[in-house]
Amino acid sequence: MIMIGIFDSGIGGMTVARAVEQLLPELPLVYYGDIARTPYGSKSAATIINYSLENTEFLLKQGAELIIIACNSASSVATEALRQEFKVPIIEVISPAAAEAVRQSRSGRIGIIGTRATIRSGVYEQTIRELAPDSQVVTQACPLLVPLVEEGWTNRQETKMIIRRYLHPLKDQQIDTLILGCTHYPVLKELIQHRIGRRVSLIDSSIETAKALQRFLAHNPDLIKSTGSSPNHSYFVSDLTDAAQAMARKIFQRPVELRLA
Repeated sequence: MIMIGIFDSGIGGMTVARAVEQLLPELPLVYYGDIARTPYGSKSAATIINYSLENTEFLLKQGAELIIIACNSASSVATEALRQEFKVPIIEVISPAAAEAVRQSRSGRIGIIGTRATIRSGVYEQTIRELAPDSQVVTQACPLLVPLVEEGWTNRQETKMIIRRYLHPLKDQQIDTLILGCTHYPVLKELIQHRIGRRVSLIDSSIETAKALQRFLAHNPDLIKSTGSSPNHSYFVSDLTDAAQAMARKIFQRPVELRLA
């Protein structure tokens, strides 16, 4: 059975791991959260690429045979570098989310929230306009949200105020679809939905990435060979904190053993 390797700048990518577990429970997976160097969104492209290469090497040493870049910042700048360096399938989180946003949008007014690196790269706008050239894309960098999630501040009044401030320009543009362009953001989905409005469809990149993996494996059935045994899951982090343990428990809705890499 193919082992899935998943990495993120921190704990946000656990939303992708959780989605993969739910959709494809028979697959073993290994996760690496680079908590010690989070956030990636404020780093240069060169630094993010370097970190992504190191993360992928770690996962391959653990036995991973397919890599999911569960980080929008890394997906936006490091995907091609990883595909050139490593001879394993690599799935990123941007294309699946962009395609689903185009499919769901009624007006073509699509909003994107993400880290500075993701928004600065312009990759979401490019991908959406390749699929639907007439789309009107509105972007908003939200640099404070990743640190707030990493600290476990997911229901603080300060977090609610910051989300409202970030979403205000998007509401003014009357978007009907909003891409959560960071895998940390699904943890804040309810707060975001409440403040952007129930008429706006939220696109969760973690769920869409799990679906993309499912489609890839359906087209490559030779990669799936049943062993008849329960899959093993391993969760590594580059720094072990109480906040990370608590957030992992919240995301997976069960105790999760995080191991220091």
